[in-house]
Amino acid sequence: MEDISHIHHISAIVGNPEENIQFYRNILNLKLIKKTVNFDDPSTYHLYFANGNVDNGTILTFFNWPNNYKGRIGSGQVQRIAFRVPKGSLEDWEKHLQSHGIETA
Repeated sequence: MEDISHIHHISAIVGNPEENIQFYRNILNLKLIKKTVNFDDPSTYHLYFANGNVDNGTILTFFNWPNNYKGRIGSGQVQRIAFRVPKGSLEDWEKHLQSHGIETA
């Protein structure tokens, strides 16, 4: 059996698709590579984002379910997604995020 080479994609749930696109495309500068209907619920979208090259292991997808209840931290959901940025650019990213009102640690 071959080793796992990378993550294919990670999916999450979001309430507002416009806010989701604003954050991931316009602030994090990820590429919106696909916007389709959710085949299990055609009244909602399935949004796909990736890095600029659409490299393997960079795809995040989101289902917009605006009426879904908010999860509790510790109930099994992903709490954080970490991105790798070019060496020496962390301070620039921190300033960029803060300029959009996003708290950094």
